[in-house]
This record gives sequence, C-alpha cells and structure tokens, in this order.
Amino acid sequence: MPKILIIEDEAAIRRVLVKILSEENSTYQVEEAEDGLVGIEKIKKEDYDLVLCDIKMPKMDGVEVLEAVKKIKPETPMVMISGHGDLDTAVNTMRLGAFDYISKPPDLNRLLNTVRIALDRKELVVENKMLKKKVSKNYEMIGESDGVERIKDMIDKVAPTDARVLITGPNGTGKELVAHWLHQKSERSKGPMIEVNCAAIPSELIESELFGHVKGAFTSAAKDRAGKFEAANGGTIFLDEIGDMSLSAQAKVLRALQESRIQRVGSDKDIKVNVRVIAATNKNLKKEIEEGKFREDLYHRLAVILIEVPSLNDRRVDIPLLINYFSEKISNEHGTAKKSFSDKAIKLLQNYDWTGNIRELRNVIERLIILGGNEVSESDVQAFASK
Repeated sequence: MPKILIIEDEAAIRRVLVKILSEENSTYQVEEAEDGLVGIEKIKKEDYDLVLCDIKMPKMDGVEVLEAVKKIKPETPMVMISGHGDLDTAVNTMRLGAFDYISKPPDLNRLLNTVRIALDRKELVVENKMLKKKVSKNYEMIGESDGVERIKDMIDKVAPTDARVLITGPNGTGKELVAHWLHQKSERSKGPMIEVNCAAIPSELIESELFGHVKGAFTSAAKDRAGKFEAANGGTIFLDEIGDMSLSAQAKVLRALQESRIQRVGSDKDIKVNVRVIAATNKNLKKEIEEGKFREDLYHRLAVILIEVPSLNDRRVDIPLLINYFSEKISNEHGTAKKSFSDKAIKLLQNYDWTGNIRELRNVIERLIILGGNEVSESDVQAFASK
C-alpha cells in the first residue's frame, strides 16, 4: 500500500490533493503535514513512497525540506508544488534532486501521471538496493586454475568498457557470478544490476517483464509498470538463460540494443534507456540459430565478447580452495565451528564426477558439514557424497 505525504500550508489545497489521490487509487494511504517542520518529523518516523511538498511555506520552505529529506532518506521521491512566481525555484529543486514539480492549480492528468511514475520508480529503487546487498555479500570468484585465471583476466579487460558480453557454460558453473563481477568492476557499478532469468518467466509474460506495460495492456495490467530495462537504466541488465527467450521478445531486445530505446507493452511511446547488456546461456546458440530458435542478428549483437566458463571437472585443481571457501561460508551460515577436511577426503572429492558443477559441490559440502564428524574424513565422503 503506497504511502504518500502532502506537505502544504494551505488547508484547502491539502484537501483537494487528498481527495484527488484517494479517488484515483483506494490503496493510496495519504497523510498531511501543515508545514515543513511537521513534515520532516513525519518523514523521520515513517517511510513514505512519495512526498508532495509546497515550495513557499512559513517556518521551513520547500527547498529546505527537500535538502533535509535528501540527507535523511535520499531514496524518497519528492514532487514540488509551485505557485506561478515559484517556477525558477521549482526548476532549481530538480537540480537539488526533486523528482518533478507541478504548478498551482494542479492539472489533474499531469498530477496523477507524475504520482504514478514516481511511485513506480520508488519500487525500482528499493529493488535495486536489495539486489546490490545480495551481490556484495554473496559473490566472490574462487580459483587459481588456468580457466579461472583466463576469466579473471578477461573481466579486467572488458569490465571497464560497455561491450556486450555473452557468457556460456554448463549449468552450475558460475555464469551468474561472472556477470556480477563484470558489473562490479565496471564504471556502472554504482548503478543497478538487474537480473532476469528468461527460462523462469512464461513466454507470454517475458515482454512485459523486460519492457514494462501500460494500464489495460492485458487483462491483469491494473496499472502502469516499468520493466527491467528501465530498472537497469544507468547500469547493467543480465539476461540469464537467454537461449530460452521467445522469438518475439528477441526481436524487441534486438531493437533495444540497436536504438537504446524500448516501448512498454500496449504503448507506442519510446523510452530511452542507457543499459549495458550481459547475457548467459547453457545452450549452443549456433545450433539454436540453425534450428530457427534463436535470431542470428541478436546473437552477433550479444556476442561482442564471449566468455566460456569451464565445468568443474575441467578445473579440479580449484576444488581444495572451493572446499575451504564453502566450509567457512556454510559454517558461518549455520553458526557452527568451521570443519576441516582430511587430505584423503579432499582427494576423493577431486576425483568425483561433478555433473552439477559448483552448485553440486556446494550442496555436498553442506551435507558433509552437517552430517560428518569433527573432521570430514574419507569415509564421510564415501558415505554422504554419493547420496
């Protein structure tokens, strides 16, 4: 339920704004503040999805409120309300970080459209923050094998550019990790990293997920919604399992790459986006092209740089390092002391056929830590690794 705060010293205008917003959407929870000081106190105590703030007010004017909000809750979008004589000040508030401004008396369509877009962007900001926290805690590249060293070297060379990258390799090898490392080492690292698993989204919904939609575009489209390309603006979008994307969605992705523009489903309005695209697949896309399942022109747009992630069976020298890393990480997660692995246990794990790659190894290590002895032995591995 979106929470909106109206900071306005004129009671009549406050009442009008509350009425307009409440009638527009019954889920809006609208609160009022009669001046800037009261508004700031409310913002300190509550998290608002949007603040509408008058510019000319006694005690504390709108510019001061804006500057204070940007310090205490910078992610909160602020829409400034300006009188006729406040236009220059309103424009200046945009430079200070205001989302937009509306003039008095407010135009109904412009007001509601601004509110919808601001609330939409707030959702994206929250999502981006969560993703960044996830990335910083959970991604680290472990290994000293030739294959891993080649990938690290490639990332160091490619990350600072905006070149598109196609990452290939079997399931469970760490393609997602490579994508996140490319983003973290790029000049876009302060921007969003948006991940889309193309295989997990039904084909009839993939276009809406990627490009957004407008209200009424299809039966369940109850409101305008931004897509992942808009969410990734200024940053990186990672299209995982792109080989599973429908041909119609492929055509729209191709246009986005060619023109740096997208259209929401149900709209003919172009939206400019500045996005770096990284894609990954476990499929042979050249074979998919021959079978008519993947567009050749899109392949060449995506595969400017190719990074192949080797299977774990092709980098067995890294297994002792991975065992140590996962042992420490999993022990921390379970709140237990880190367990050591005997040399024979490590050797046995190095000789195992890892069809599930890194993902399978992590699961086996977790099982051994939970069920094995104080030191994981060869017999522990024999008993539990094959289950």
